[in-house]
Amino acid sequence: MNVNRIVVYSGVLLCAAVLAGCGENARNSSSGDKEAGTAGRESPSAVSAKSGEKSAHVEWWCSEHGMPEEICAQCSAKLAADFKKKGDWCKEHDRPDSQCFICHPELKEKFAAQYRAKYGEEPPPIEEEDGEERQEHGDDAKEG
Repeated sequence: MNVNRIVVYSGVLLCAAVLAGCGENARNSSSGDKEAGTAGRESPSAVSAKSGEKSAHVEWWCSEHGMPEEICAQCSAKLAADFKKKGDWCKEHDRPDSQCFICHPELKEKFAAQYRAKYGEEPPPIEEEDGEERQEHGDDAKEG
């Protein structure tokens, strides 16, 4: 019986932690005042550099895919389904066409401008691109 309680309490704590993170995202991104929303806060790239994290998915910016986390359909199955329903989907690259930097490289600058407007600095390098570049150049690391 004690094991069941531990499992239940662990599940409740996990759900609470996830919901708390989502609530923080909503508060930060819905702030109408740019300065109030970032006052005293470091950019995600600065936080990641200090902590050594690659991508925490808790900040406003998705450094893995190079766009605001709240619209990143590559991180959210629900968002992906919504984009597919609207017909906004790049089948070749398995992402919304409106977020496909491969087919539409100009979109990268559009999202980077949003980051610069919010944090006053260049966005971090997109982690996904590093993997794609290795694939395009015939990296044999996976085959070995």
